[in-house]
Amino acid sequence: MNKLIKNKKIFITGGAGFIATKIIESLFIENEITVFDNFERDSLSKSTVINKDSVHIINGDVLNVDQLIKAAKGSEIFIHAAAIAGIDTVASNPVKTMRVNMLGTANALEAAIKVGVTDRFINISTSEVFGKFAYKLKESDVTSSGKAGEARWTYAVSKLAGEHLSLAYYSEYGLPVVNIRPFNIYGPGQTGEGALIKFIKQAINNETIIIDGDGSQIRAWCYVDDLVDGLLLAMTKPKAVGESINLGNMRATMTILGLANTVCRVLKSNSKIIHSEPLSQDIEIRVPSLEKANLILGFQPIVDLEEGIQNTADWLKSSNTSGH
Repeated sequence: MNKLIKNKKIFITGGAGFIATKIIESLFIENEITVFDNFERDSLSKSTVINKDSVHIINGDVLNVDQLIKAAKGSEIFIHAAAIAGIDTVASNPVKTMRVNMLGTANALEAAIKVGVTDRFINISTSEVFGKFAYKLKESDVTSSGKAGEARWTYAVSKLAGEHLSLAYYSEYGLPVVNIRPFNIYGPGQTGEGALIKFIKQAINNETIIIDGDGSQIRAWCYVDDLVDGLLLAMTKPKAVGESINLGNMRATMTILGLANTVCRVLKSNSKIIHSEPLSQDIEIRVPSLEKANLILGFQPIVDLEEGIQNTADWLKSSNTSGH
């Protein structure tokens, strides 16, 4: 529950997405929110906030800067969550990924300056800016990606470009920017291609769980409510301005094979686990250092993996989105 932000005008691009919907659910009671989205992905319509008087919806495109400026007028907090994401979507649409993620971020920053955003510009980036091997990496560590032309890396490169541009707007124009790097977010309301939500759906239905490669890839899984808590802190803590900050949960770290087994055990599933050909450009390890998030924001994730898996499964069953 939000106790930090009240009586604010908040503008959020990509507002119908999974993470954005959770942010809106935390803020709509005591704030006025404008959602800006083209609804290609839609978690918002299934949310309880969809018909609330404090939530205003604009069907729009971040590639249209004039539309953005008009929609964002009067905003004090600007959250930029619009992006092309998901490994399959990115690999099959590299041009769209680069255009939406880079030009869309440029347009969002320009709109924020034009309408005079005062409190915060939150740019939601990605942990993928750290490349194939990210073990307890700090925000100050070197970012990396694969070779140019490999579609797998267009997402990370486009997001990193957005971070650089955001910080340029901070240093040149004084826009109060914070870049957030989420690490493997999951939970109720999730849409898209995440491994954990896919495993949970398959386990609920006792369907075969297919793992790319040998399953030795390591991830730290962060429940969406913990991420939102971190985002709210980033909107209010003065020292966050001008920074890039990791948000995740180091305690919920395990291999992909271990994750599949954990999902089956927690949900008492009879699913078989099999292996397929490995992805050509997979991420080997992705675990954040949260030292900076704790120091600047006071951020501490609280939802453990087994609780998060059960919560997500309960949501899938109750919302009838588990596949049957």
